[in-house]
Amino acid sequence: MIIPFNDLNSDTLFSIIKEFVLREGTEYGSEDVSIEEKVEQVRKQLTLGTAVLVYSELHESVNIIPADQFEEEKEALE
Repeated sequence: MIIPFNDLNSDTLFSIIKEFVLREGTEYGSEDVSIEEKVEQVRKQLTLGTAVLVYSELHESVNIIPADQFEEEKEALE
């Protein structure tokens, strides 16, 4: 289920994105990128619709995934 991220409190959204960025262990090449910059990059992806915030009832967890991956998984279930 997609969670409309705009409906979340900004502090809550920041915490979710920060946890995602830290959990993913994303590498940004040879340049150091601050957590705040990484969070802003993910927030931009959510805003552009290239990523979505999803809730898994099965795992009772929240995750951020590419929008096209969500659509592929959704179609596979239909």
